[in-house]
Amino acid sequence: MYADNGLHALFELALHTGLRKGELLGLRWEDLDRGTAAVRRTLQRTSTGGLTTLPTKTRASERRIALPTRCLQSLKHHHEQQQREREAAGTTWQHNGHVFTTLQDRPIDPTNLTRTFTTLLRKAGLRRIRFHDLRHSTATLLLEQGVELVVIKELLGHAHIGVTATVYAHVRLRLQCDAIDTLSTALDGPVSDESTRDDGTDPPLCGATVH
Repeated sequence: MYADNGLHALFELALHTGLRKGELLGLRWEDLDRGTAAVRRTLQRTSTGGLTTLPTKTRASERRIALPTRCLQSLKHHHEQQQREREAAGTTWQHNGHVFTTLQDRPIDPTNLTRTFTTLLRKAGLRRIRFHDLRHSTATLLLEQGVELVVIKELLGHAHIGVTATVYAHVRLRLQCDAIDTLSTALDGPVSDESTRDDGTDPPLCGATVH
């Protein structure tokens, strides 16, 4: 599917990788190589220079991340569509190498992306959230799948793992509670008839079934 606004690949990439809005808009085709993306810059609107490409937020933010197959396929379709738009635009096309652009290949204003995102949420009947919340959703889903905190830290480009741990402390606490509940269920589960032996010895703890 190629969304009406041509940004299906961007939203999919945002949710699968946790990239910041400016990092997504700053991506260039040359940054994509062998199933990975190099995050080197961010596109922002400044009070003095208008739309400006800046270095990443911190040194840790400059990173190379692996891209899932689904995103690679979407990016391929996006590139093909961009080529068709280039042919249709003719002399008005302003090639700048960005992955995500307007119909004339100009950089996308972050404010316009936010407006488009809000419109899509409304059309889909979903509650309004910030674009940045997609980044939080990515990290939360990864934590719930058991991905190590250090891997999430590297993917999100946090300067220190303490930042990742602090931001998602509530998720980790909930997962701990779930783990304790699972253990309690295992230890307090029903005891089968075979659990009581004639010799009076206790059954091994591994006999409990973990759900």
